[in-house]
Amino acid sequence: MSKMTVIHRENDAFAVLTRGHVIHVDQPYFAGGTDAGPTPVELFVASLAACAAHYARRYLVRHGLPAEGLEVTADFAMSASGPARVSRIGLRVHPPIPLPAGKTEGLRRAVEACTVHNSILDAPRIGLEIESPVKVA
Repeated sequence: MSKMTVIHRENDAFAVLTRGHVIHVDQPYFAGGTDAGPTPVELFVASLAACAAHYARRYLVRHGLPAEGLEVTADFAMSASGPARVSRIGLRVHPPIPLPAGKTEGLRRAVEACTVHNSILDAPRIGLEIESPVKVA
């Protein structure tokens, strides 16, 4: 099982600790933050885009195609009604070269098989516990 810890830094800024890495998240200035990092929602969309890029790169390499210069861009929209959620994500995969005939659909299938994509389609169960601080006598 993988584990992450999120530590409050100040105001709306947090640090996400995972495997010795630190990811800073915050809110933009206009939302009251200090813009010290992406928002949690941006990080969510970024994880999908990064996963898509990983699977796309693996597909290109497996098929002897160049992967250097591969890009994936993402845009998203929030739901206009509750609950607060991302309602649409658009991904665009930009291979570094025009793909040979028949490879575009294979690349699409590879990207659609990414772990984050699958986790959104078949949402994981989320457990939540609220732990009270330990009182020191």
